[in-house]
Amino acid sequence: KIVQRNGFISGLYTGISAAYLRQWTYGSCRVGIYAFLLDKVKASQEPGTAIPFWKKLLMGSTSGAIGSMAGLPSEVALVRMSADSKLAPEMRRNYKNVVECITRISKDEGVLNLWKGGAPTVIRATLLSSAVLGCYSETKEQLHARFPAIFPNKDGIPLMFTATMIASVVATAVSNPFDVVKSRVQNMPMPVAGEAALYTGMRDCFIKSVKAEGPLVLYRGFVPSFVKLAPYTTLSLILTDKLSKAMGFRGM
Repeated sequence: KIVQRNGFISGLYTGISAAYLRQWTYGSCRVGIYAFLLDKVKASQEPGTAIPFWKKLLMGSTSGAIGSMAGLPSEVALVRMSADSKLAPEMRRNYKNVVECITRISKDEGVLNLWKGGAPTVIRATLLSSAVLGCYSETKEQLHARFPAIFPNKDGIPLMFTATMIASVVATAVSNPFDVVKSRVQNMPMPVAGEAALYTGMRDCFIKSVKAEGPLVLYRGFVPSFVKLAPYTTLSLILTDKLSKAMGFRGM
């Protein structure tokens, strides 16, 4: 339906420039910061000492929070550009690329609107990064320890791939409710003069959405979210793990 209505490129690749910028900022920051923190903690401990799971979750949440703040402007641009075609013709903003989108938002709505919906985005990124990064490191260790016959090599691709798939499922389950709320807050139309905004904030959006559509609305789009997250998670974490060890670090 999307391809029939908007065409292949315009339909499936709308907002791709914003998506690239988002990954360069948010994605690179959170993975890089986590790998750095994990290496520092490993260096401070005796060789062979396991890092507690809660510390991995804490390092993941810290890296996610920092990365999300760096990537918020591109996140807002991505949501705006992706949803523009769904609006009525007279309400469309018709952004050409991410640079124009960010420039127009800054000029027309104020620079601070580039961080619009910041609270749910940061919370979502904190939980997602904690789940995907912490669970990846922990799952890799547990699978290697419990199933050495299946995963004999701790640095093997099969073990890393399995760990990223499990981490992706957990992360999607944790972050999907915030994705729904975040997208609705960021994409709500500008209120007409004299009218109240559709949502006053994250909490208001959450309550109104659940009340109107039921609790399962928070998991709307779960499968597409997993399909989007899993390939990126697999490639980024395996490459980071392999490259960090090749450069003399301790890996993830």
